[in-house]
Amino acid sequence: MATVAPNAPVTPATDVIAHRGADLLWRALERAGADVVFGYPGGACLPLYDALPDHPRIHHVLVRHEQGAAHMADGYARATGRAGVCVATSGPGATNLVTGLACAYMDSVPVVAITGQVSTPLMGRDAFQETDVLGLVGGITKHAFLVERTEDIEPTIHAAFAVARSGRPGPVVVDIPKDVQLGTWAARSAPPPELAGVTGADPRELDRAATLLAGAARPVIVAGHGVRLARAHAELRALAERIDAPVVTTLLGISALPEDHPLAAGMLGMHGSANANRMVNEADVILGVGLRFDDRVTGKIAAFAPNAKIVHADIDPTQIGKNVPTAVGIVGDAGAVLFALSTRLDRASRPEWRDRASAGRSRPRLAAYEERIELPPRLVIRAIRETAADDAYFVADVGQHQMWAAQHLRLITPDRFLTSGGLGAMGYALPAAIGAQLGRPTSEVWAIAGDGGAQMTIQELGTAVQEAAPVKLVIMNNGYLGMVRQWQQLFHDGRISQTPITSPDYVKLASAYDVLGICVERRAELGPSLARARAHRGPVVLDIRIEREANVWPIVPPGGANADLIEEPAS
Repeated sequence: MATVAPNAPVTPATDVIAHRGADLLWRALERAGADVVFGYPGGACLPLYDALPDHPRIHHVLVRHEQGAAHMADGYARATGRAGVCVATSGPGATNLVTGLACAYMDSVPVVAITGQVSTPLMGRDAFQETDVLGLVGGITKHAFLVERTEDIEPTIHAAFAVARSGRPGPVVVDIPKDVQLGTWAARSAPPPELAGVTGADPRELDRAATLLAGAARPVIVAGHGVRLARAHAELRALAERIDAPVVTTLLGISALPEDHPLAAGMLGMHGSANANRMVNEADVILGVGLRFDDRVTGKIAAFAPNAKIVHADIDPTQIGKNVPTAVGIVGDAGAVLFALSTRLDRASRPEWRDRASAGRSRPRLAAYEERIELPPRLVIRAIRETAADDAYFVADVGQHQMWAAQHLRLITPDRFLTSGGLGAMGYALPAAIGAQLGRPTSEVWAIAGDGGAQMTIQELGTAVQEAAPVKLVIMNNGYLGMVRQWQQLFHDGRISQTPITSPDYVKLASAYDVLGICVERRAELGPSLARARAHRGPVVLDIRIEREANVWPIVPPGGANADLIEEPAS
């Protein structure tokens, strides 16, 4: 990571008033288009907070923990398509951002994190709350800047936004020592730099890919998060319909194609549908767009799609061929690649193969559960979906409920599913939902969490109240760290160790925050309780008592092939 030097020599103008570095920071954020900033003050960033009241165009959200700030910036970015911004002080403030930054990095989310640092004369002397931020975040950010001169603040912020948003998006950190924030500079800043356009894909590789797809009998398109990041939903649909190719998605690719579309074949991978995994296993050509082909998608790599030639398109050249053997690699923006392939391919019809896409959509019958007191989790997810608006945002935490949500929400509006995919960070849902709500204030936002993940960031209810953010938090409460318990049951001889977990009385806890709390224990209570939550103008906590030892099905055994997935045992 490099220390930033001025982009060009600047001669101070005589008619320009000197500004504190802290003011230059907020001015740069305004010019970069930031309108909401999530943060928590501390000693090394006090000058920033001293200057904040002079910049009313910036709405600052006071979080309860810096991890919450990073997740809120992440949720804001995913919901709006703009870079999220978070601020923390030095030392523990910066270290508390790390989980959220790693989450954004793994999922390619543009976040700009600004950290205060001890004054430059104290750096390297183990000063109070000093941490080597650049060393700390080097592996979980696209870039990290240390600003050592006041005049470098604005160009560095502009550069940070450019890096965060260009190419494969991701988080960027700007570390600013306290004395640099207090310094003054009288020069006019340059306008924010224009983002460079994405270099076009190699026409030869596009031609090779088109030839493979044209000759395919059983083509499958695998849509990843890159399709959503590129807002390439129309291009994906156009290509799929043109060549009659079923579309499966990764976890983060969910809703790249409406899930009621005839070519939508569901999610593949460890907890993907049996139909999606089988179609990929039988495919002769696979077009993967905007994904890493990570282990949760491929299962045992040697057994992944054994009969298929793989065309891999991604904006990040380092991903091509990294995990799976690739017949054709295309570096480029997802939308541009999909459009270019459409122009190279004639219309095709594969009715029998196409019909396979929708063949696996039948939902398991729930009649057997009608008399049970404990609620089946699939029923809860479906009830949430039926209650919420069609264009509501759903933010899932990490665990069993995340997979149930992925399997059963059946979203038809693009980009409405947010979750920590690559890092799998428990505690993501509530703060990310608050960030999404503040980015999309007129939309419904539902956070879906387990009783384990909810307790990691439950303090952000205070932020929701202070911001009047009407997030609906659904806690699927089974008294377990459910996914770990399931693995113990299935793959560790049933030895249950440290996975039962107790919870507070969530209704009383919600009341302490002046939040509506509702406990749901029976099926008859579910629909009315969800409707009451939706109608409530403020935040809501729903404690829904689900079946204690329900498992997520299907599941691919760890280290196994997707073709060997285990389906739900007959009851």
